[in-house]
Amino acid sequence: MPMLIKSAHDRVHLCIGFCLLLTFNSFAHATDVRIAVAANFTDTNRDLIAAFGRATGLEAVASYGSTGKLYAQIENGAPFDVFLAADSRRPELLEKNGLGVAGTRFNYAQGKLVLWSPVSGTFDDPRAWLESGDFSRLAIANPKTAPYGLAAREVLSTLNLWEALQDRLVRGDSIAQTFQFVATANAQSGFVALSQVRGWGKEDGSLWMIPQSYYAPINQQAILLSRGENNDAARQWLRFLRSDIARSIIENSGYETEH
Repeated sequence: MPMLIKSAHDRVHLCIGFCLLLTFNSFAHATDVRIAVAANFTDTNRDLIAAFGRATGLEAVASYGSTGKLYAQIENGAPFDVFLAADSRRPELLEKNGLGVAGTRFNYAQGKLVLWSPVSGTFDDPRAWLESGDFSRLAIANPKTAPYGLAAREVLSTLNLWEALQDRLVRGDSIAQTFQFVATANAQSGFVALSQVRGWGKEDGSLWMIPQSYYAPINQQAILLSRGENNDAARQWLRFLRSDIARSIIENSGYETEH
């Protein structure tokens, strides 16, 4: 039996619903691959998306956040095709629990942790500066959700300063928020990703390249998610990440890659 439209009010609502459906379908078809990306990789990934589009004609859309929070979203059904984490643990867990496609994990970058302040002369001897406690706020990412925060905790533990500096630590939900704390002078300095300082576009200020022996390697892994298993564009994105073009962009941003 055909549906009767009882009033002009009903016709308006039907029209709005039809337009929203068209808009949703247009958006769905416009995006070829949806990517969940660790916050430290934001600027680099934007450059990669542009290069990917030029190389393939495909459109990628990314959502950025801490690795832990993105992992939780994926567990709860977020519609991502690919996950670019800032660690190897979460992609491995996704593979084990069936939310990631077996055999698709690989290291797309190795991150570098630095102690940074946009103000030159904040510290000449970074270890002595940290030991002095001559600052009110030191920014780190949340070690529970952000791999760069975990690395920062490892550095402070290596220096026997983790407990001593607890009352001076300000924790960002992600490494992106941590960087903002420092960039906006809400913290005198902070542990951030080298790539963020490279993307800052201004003078380096005070920068300590932390020795790799002070923290475990930050191996950032990508994985094809089960939702994207049959999405050829998602597989093309992962192949692109291993290309010479992509590796050049990633390395110029302050990461290391595997060859």
